Amino acid sequence: MALTLFNSLSRQNELFVPLVDMTVGMYSCGPTVYNYPHIGNYRAYITSDVLKRYLTYRGYTVRHIMNITDIDDKTIRDSQKEGKSLKEFTEFYTEGFFTDRDTLHILPPERYTKATDYIPHMVRMIETLLEKGYAYRTDDGSVYFDIKKDAEYGKLSHFKLADLKENADGRLAKKDEYEKENASDFALWKAWDESDGEVFWESALGKGRPGWHIECSAMSIDTLGESFDIHTGGVDNIFPHHENEIAQSECATGKPFSKYFIHNEHLMVDGTKMSKSAGNFYTLRDLDQRGIDPIAFRMWLMTAHYRTKTNFTLETVTGSQTALNRLKETLKGYGTTEGTIIDSYKDMFISYMDNDLDTPKALALIWEIVKDPTIAPEDKRVTILDFDTVFGLGLADTSEEVIPEEVTRLTEEREQARQSKDWEKSDTLRAQIESLGYEVKDTENGTKVSKKDNSIKLTQ
Repeated sequence: MALTLFNSLSRQNELFVPLVDMTVGMYSCGPTVYNYPHIGNYRAYITSDVLKRYLTYRGYTVRHIMNITDIDDKTIRDSQKEGKSLKEFTEFYTEGFFTDRDTLHILPPERYTKATDYIPHMVRMIETLLEKGYAYRTDDGSVYFDIKKDAEYGKLSHFKLADLKENADGRLAKKDEYEKENASDFALWKAWDESDGEVFWESALGKGRPGWHIECSAMSIDTLGESFDIHTGGVDNIFPHHENEIAQSECATGKPFSKYFIHNEHLMVDGTKMSKSAGNFYTLRDLDQRGIDPIAFRMWLMTAHYRTKTNFTLETVTGSQTALNRLKETLKGYGTTEGTIIDSYKDMFISYMDNDLDTPKALALIWEIVKDPTIAPEDKRVTILDFDTVFGLGLADTSEEVIPEEVTRLTEEREQARQSKDWEKSDTLRAQIESLGYEVKDTENGTKVSKKDNSIKLTQ
């Protein structure tokens, strides 16, 4: 068995062969910290996390870098709206991202790189592009990349400059983001103007700030080298961001940039793309207010392949929460006796994940193990927990719930009432227990009390 991944550069599944045997250099586009990321953003970070976890599971050493974009058009705009310094504003949302990361069981990278820490690296790279003739200055002091000078421009997004909308090529784009049909020379260095306020750096390029695209090139090359193995992000990063990264990086170094580009598809909501600008997005805080466990959201994402557009609804995530709770309860019933990983199931797990991270089939394998009557409970448990090192659902944490003394006392009273066949008192005590946030189940093995699943049950 061998790992294959869909490479956006070739648009096909390719055998994964790292540049250095069993060592992987991986760069992930991280958050732009001008607000809390929405759950569509987290699809990209969870996809990268599953990929990293699986590479580690297969024995690779992964050197993972993720950037924090703390300087761009949006961070400047919104920090000014709030009347805060850029640093104060972006650090607040950076900490919010770290909190969400831990809540979602996303493993931190080896290193986070903040764009504002890499201004000198960006300036040097831009100077190299100027020296090689791939960049030029404009009258206002800005520096642009000349896309016509790059014969391979468009190899990731798979379009040719000649096919662009009439009059589109040759325009200058000072904005960080723009549409594919309006591809144009993009800013490497933006000369200061009044809209930037107090955000600028004095450099050999003049007074100004970097463009968005040069940031990731400078940070990834400094930390992983001029050529590395994997670059990840959402499909919305393909153009212009990753296309421009490739162009400026390869023109500056003369070497291939990233060998593999792995992109996850959009997370839709009500059939449309989720975005902050459209106002149709959810954050983890929105899910929490609705009683939805963020790990249930993580699990739900993995029921679809990362390259499939997925439509988010609260109903479907609530269903995943029910399944997650049931799985945790099942694992508790298996006890803590040491078991043996079932080789046949592990082989199937690897075969699914080796096929471009087929998490839907790999996740479904857990339920096949649960239902298999030929396997001892302890073997089921250890096999499922082995798979969970990749899924990241935290299934190993199945410690018994601590029931409050008041709930325990009421439960004991209710049990006495049941034995006395005082059904009215039994029902009254059940209602008291439920009012405290716990539910009561009468089973063949006695009364079971557990904290209520507070997730909402929505209808169409």
